Amino acid sequence: MTRTNIVKFGRLANRGLRMHGHSDSAIVRALASSRTRVISHRLVASSSSFSTSPRRALPLSPDILNRVKPAEITDAQYHELSDEYLDNLLNKFETAQEERDDLDVEYSAGVMNINISALGSYVINKQPPNKQIWLSSPISGPKRFDYVIVSDGQDQKEGTGTGGWVYLRDGTTLNEILTGETGVDPGEPPLGSVDA
Repeated sequence: MTRTNIVKFGRLANRGLRMHGHSDSAIVRALASSRTRVISHRLVASSSSFSTSPRRALPLSPDILNRVKPAEITDAQYHELSDEYLDNLLNKFETAQEERDDLDVEYSAGVMNINISALGSYVINKQPPNKQIWLSSPISGPKRFDYVIVSDGQDQKEGTGTGGWVYLRDGTTLNEILTGETGVDPGEPPLGSVDA
């Protein structure tokens, strides 16, 4: 994906937030000022590194969580983002499967099944009508993840916002849950081209 496409997507995401008035801008500033890092996708290179690993990522605070909303993305953008995420996730788990005897992963018809002998079965799939990714975990139960855009702050250039799959009830990311429960770190997948 070219840098131009990355910048276009960031601008589109920021425009979507601004359309709802300045109250959403306050949310973005609050997210940035809290130094919360809940992002699984890196849209542009910046001086600070984004990660959803437990050592850096913190769930959204309850105050911010009450005001944050899923990003307004088109169906095409949703499919691009979710497909890119699931493809990366599949690659990470297939790599882990080669190294571990207790892990088995299958991906078919848009549904990913991850079986870990000591834990049970995880099911991850897209939900296009809601623009969500759903997770069924034997440990934490069912969760629905929305794509959320977070700005890096007012002092940053327009279009530098980044996004990730976040469970809006408690502010955790899909990457956090998978890393914590399975021991496989999904990392930061490359973002596919999303043109406005």
